[in-house]
Amino acid sequence: MKKVRTKARRKHVGSAVRTKRAKPVRETPAARQARALRLLDQLRAAYPDATSALHFENAYQLLVATILSAQCTDERVNQVTPDLFRCYPDARALAAADRADLEAAIRSTGFFRNKAKSLLGMAKLVCDEFGGQIPETMEDLLQLPGVARKTANCVLGTWYRQNAGIVVDTHVGRLAERLGLTTTARDSKDAERIERDLMPLFPQDTWTWLAHALMQHGRTICTARKPKCDQCPLAADCPSVGTFA
Repeated sequence: MKKVRTKARRKHVGSAVRTKRAKPVRETPAARQARALRLLDQLRAAYPDATSALHFENAYQLLVATILSAQCTDERVNQVTPDLFRCYPDARALAAADRADLEAAIRSTGFFRNKAKSLLGMAKLVCDEFGGQIPETMEDLLQLPGVARKTANCVLGTWYRQNAGIVVDTHVGRLAERLGLTTTARDSKDAERIERDLMPLFPQDTWTWLAHALMQHGRTICTARKPKCDQCPLAADCPSVGTFA
């Protein structure tokens, strides 16, 4: 009897072709290190001035914008924050905000109830424990509601110029996997292990810039659904080239 593929089956097969993953990279730690440094040079040539795509003027604004950027594009956050910062110019003003008003102001960034709760909690703790100033250490930042390592790394590196770690967002996670630079991560969303794998491969003084460069590359070239491998300056050292149909 002739088998007939269902629509769901055909869809599944087509999806598998489009999202085919690269074969695992088999290389010695020394070879991976050398390849990582070549990638670093290629990124430097392509994105010498890479920096945060978020708009901010101080540590408070950067922290708020970074919290809002979870599950949201930087472009959308940048549309929301000008009015938000006019209404709540510092942590003390934000701590006194009416929750309903705050939720309305950030609604378009998604998950607005949870984000409003985090922003209010963050602002109150900053006022109560840190004199209204955004703290400058990883330990202190991680005490704040809504702040995990990614957010703390962003604030410390981008504003305070401390390369305490590497920001692993959706773009960095995806590129780390495609470039074969992570050996312990379960998948591209395993931010903690990805960060641990990346840090030994690159000089510490490049960590903040590197994350911004990878983000820019992920937005413009190595996109999630249809990477532009034929335009990629990293292609010579990327094991995933040619695996996307």
